[in-house]
Amino acid sequence: MSGNGEMAGRMAILAALFAASAAASHAPTSLKEAFKGDFYVGAAIDAAQITGQDKRGDAIVEAQFDSISPENALKWENIHPLPDKYDFTLADKYVAFGEEHHMFIVGHNLVWHNQVPAWVFRDNKGDLLTRDALLARLRDHIFTVVGRYKGKIQSWDVVNEALNEDGALRESLWYKIIGPDYIAKAFEYAHEADPQAQLTYNDYNLENEAKRKGAIALIKKLQAEGVPIDCVGLQNHDNLTWPTPEQEDATISAFAALGLKVAISELDINLLPSAGQRPTADVNLHIEQNPNLDPYVNGLPEAVQQELAARYAELFRVYLTHRGEITRVTFWGVMDGDSWLNNWPVPRRTNYPLIFGRDGKPKPAFEAALHVALSDRGSASR
Repeated sequence: MSGNGEMAGRMAILAALFAASAAASHAPTSLKEAFKGDFYVGAAIDAAQITGQDKRGDAIVEAQFDSISPENALKWENIHPLPDKYDFTLADKYVAFGEEHHMFIVGHNLVWHNQVPAWVFRDNKGDLLTRDALLARLRDHIFTVVGRYKGKIQSWDVVNEALNEDGALRESLWYKIIGPDYIAKAFEYAHEADPQAQLTYNDYNLENEAKRKGAIALIKKLQAEGVPIDCVGLQNHDNLTWPTPEQEDATISAFAALGLKVAISELDINLLPSAGQRPTADVNLHIEQNPNLDPYVNGLPEAVQQELAARYAELFRVYLTHRGEITRVTFWGVMDGDSWLNNWPVPRRTNYPLIFGRDGKPKPAFEAALHVALSDRGSASR
């Protein structure tokens, strides 16, 4: 948690935002309306929301957001589980949901080192594929998936989390078998499959200098080679103190300076103890359950609720300063109960990282984000 002085400062900012927008007439009540003309505001939706089983979640998505991302529906293990089998059942419903509600639809993701079936990298004997064989599988997958949704999915997370924390390329099986140019090949295949789609490199912790430098070097190399890359996704799996507004501002500016758009692609704020690890979003991290790491089982204290609201306010203020460079801000989940942070890196915890509670009601954090937009509108009109 932040110190008392910092928290008091955040509370003062939040109070000022509320006061500045309280008198606004015809004030928007949805995020998509409040930030219209600035950037899309979206949410990652799960299978229950895609299929209409989560009525409460769907009502929030339809009312509040004008962009969607799929948590898992388009990941390789779900959409292409066997060499000769594609399963588009859930993905088709996901795209249909977005089209029905006239949303900016994101495809997540085409190339990742996680949630990829083991068969992708091996032949019938269980041996690792050759470079050419794996490139052929990658091309088939991208052409099949992107081609199916050509003109429907407007933006693809083409390559996800290819960097280590020091900025070096992660030595995944993609890297070991194909080589570092697997990234360029993936972008080239995606562009060939849908020349109009926005193509994104997506990663976490790019606010940390070493990793950001690695990403900048990677993107400059791709640009020098003529590889079609349009956007970088900053996942923004944040906590109450990291990244600072200054770090976030500098990171957005650094990628915008490369001529890229920026997406805030997976926004949430972890309120639970970190068990000592540095900020990360590595899904392979696992920590054993411990009651000391799950302090809010019976509810979130009001002071922490307000601190979360102030934290979202300061982040959205940064996003608005980059309204010409940011394409979308996407929350990674709809309601607190949906969040992956309830089970990562410690299983079965009770986290509160989003702006809608488990009951589907807006939290003070929702009001904070909304009032940032209203305050900005009020300042612009004066």
